[in-house]
Order: sequence, then C-alpha cells, then structure tokens
Amino acid sequence: MSFSSVVVDIREERRSGGRQQWQLLLEHSEFRVGDTGVLEAVARSGVRLAVPILGVYEENGEIWLRVEKPLMAGTVVIAQIERTGGDV
Repeated sequence: MSFSSVVVDIREERRSGGRQQWQLLLEHSEFRVGDTGVLEAVARSGVRLAVPILGVYEENGEIWLRVEKPLMAGTVVIAQIERTGGDV
C-alpha cells in the first residue's frame, strides 16, 4: 500500500553512540501503530532518497514515524507501508 504526503514536522528523538533517531510527522498518514515501511523522496540535489521507517507510534492523536535519516519539513514523500500480520 502506498500514498503521498508532505513532512510537516521533524524532531530529534535521541542520540546514542554517534547515531541519531528522528521523529517525522506527515500532513496525511495512512500508517498505523506497528507498521513499518519506507518513505521515498527526492532531495533538492535531485538524488532519490529511501528512508526506512523503524516504527510508528501515536502521540496526542498524531501518527509519528521513527527514522534514522531526517527529511526537512515541506519534503514531498511517497510512503510504502508494510503491515504487520499481513493486513493490507
């Protein structure tokens, strides 16, 4: 399953051992808690990016995505969802 959206917020979740994890909020999301997947985007340089989604969680009614690579607010993405349990 896939859909398009725009990144509207990003925040650093944590730093550990020289690695960072970020939280992304999309304008529109079809992700559910427990899903994984990939966000595909095109950088300003024209390079295509694939950002794996490490986890999905809900906070105050919003669906946040946990990732290791940040995407700037305003970035258009194509989201590919992988549902746990085989649901589509």
